[in-house]
Amino acid sequence: MSRVGKSPIPLPSSVTAELTDHRLTVKGPKGELSRTLHEEMEIVIEDGVITIRRPSESKNHRSLHGLTRSLVANMVTGVSEGYQKVLELYGMGFRVQQQGQRLTMQLGFSHPVIFDLAEGISAAVETFVPTGENDYLSARLTLSGIDKELLGQTAATIRASRKPEPYKGKGFRYQGEQIRRKAGKAAQAAMQQ
Repeated sequence: MSRVGKSPIPLPSSVTAELTDHRLTVKGPKGELSRTLHEEMEIVIEDGVITIRRPSESKNHRSLHGLTRSLVANMVTGVSEGYQKVLELYGMGFRVQQQGQRLTMQLGFSHPVIFDLAEGISAAVETFVPTGENDYLSARLTLSGIDKELLGQTAATIRASRKPEPYKGKGFRYQGEQIRRKAGKAAQAAMQQ
């Protein structure tokens, strides 16, 4: 059996799960998520535990087994605890402003970049004054939501609006992400002499 797929998913006391025609609905203190799962996977909800079973040992069923279990576990964690992604914006003069569900970003272009957050995703912006000592940390954007897939896609789309460049490291990066830096032309010329 799949190591991921065979492990049961415990339901916290504050979370309820309901299955109707392969559509799983999970309700918890943070909200409600619903998803249609593959019809060949058997989902069993009993005694506060969700178990996923597969009909055969075929390659397709083995891969669906682990996937289905991960999707259900992410739903349960999302409605009980929620998810969070933190993006950091580096660059002198770069800014992020929030008006409701809309982010207006100054990213060194001739125009502001406007991004509308999806329903179910909330953002918190923390602004810094760049000191110029080490890196120019301008803002920290904390995204949170209950849908892990939607949250990850939102963070990736925002990061893609200004990816970190390799020379000065300016742009959006995930918190803790290491950027491989390159030496500029002046540094390369000095190294050759």
